[in-house]
Amino acid sequence: MKDYFGYKDKICVVTGASSGMGRATVEMLVDLGAICYAVDLNPCDVSGTKGFIKCDLSKKEDIDSLFSKLPEHIDCFFGVAGLSGSKTDYMTTFNCNYTANFYITEEYLTKRMSKGGSIVYVTSTAGLNWKEFRKEQSKVIKANTWEEVESVVEPLAKISPSTFAYMYSKRCLSEYACEASIKLGKQGIRVNNIMPGSTDTGMKDEFEKMAGGEEALLAETGIAHRLATSEEMAGPIVFLNSNMASFISGVDLCVDYADNSLKTLGLKKDREKVSATNKFILKMAKKMMEKNK
Repeated sequence: MKDYFGYKDKICVVTGASSGMGRATVEMLVDLGAICYAVDLNPCDVSGTKGFIKCDLSKKEDIDSLFSKLPEHIDCFFGVAGLSGSKTDYMTTFNCNYTANFYITEEYLTKRMSKGGSIVYVTSTAGLNWKEFRKEQSKVIKANTWEEVESVVEPLAKISPSTFAYMYSKRCLSEYACEASIKLGKQGIRVNNIMPGSTDTGMKDEFEKMAGGEEALLAETGIAHRLATSEEMAGPIVFLNSNMASFISGVDLCVDYADNSLKTLGLKKDREKVSATNKFILKMAKKMMEKNK
């Protein structure tokens, strides 16, 4: 049988590899013959990986240490790791979701990837409105270093609920992926963005709380009326970095069983079409969250 996906002996790096979508992605890559490096804070025990490397992606020094242990050449990068902000502070959440992926790409992948390489970032349907809110994201996107990103975001962190870092970071990463697809495309490197809808992962309880309960979370699952499995998200993730998608770059792939279609057609309200940086909204949201604790 022909190897249509083309992962055989390719060097792949997966963040967030110990659970959920990341773990399911690692399992698929191993089955497809990839040389897979698993990255996470918690151990990844998937049999057949080349190695597991512990890394706190919210810390620049940890990322530098990570890449000192990875091969000098990388074929495919899967930026799956993410935090909801429910159990972490604003800056930790933002750095893990956005700054880490930005820094990894600019500092390392641009040097360690060559023509034919590919990158997939896992954002979220929370990032769908990035085009409408580009003005809010502009200073982050224009920042050239880890430190510059933090200097832009830190004032927001002081007045915002930590959960707002989730939406803002996902919007920023979605816009960055679009820009990176053009910049890296000139080197023959593809860049795409997966936007998962509500999924049954280890963070399900956190997202239920953020949504306002189980029914509210299920209301964001399109016409499926159930949470997706991690494997149902890993499939599209693996596809986009494969040879099967060799002419696909710069895509926001929304995996939500038509939930966004319902919003587009006006059949349901888009609850996330709100500012992520407006000070009045942030202060009101913070007061409400503190009241509901």
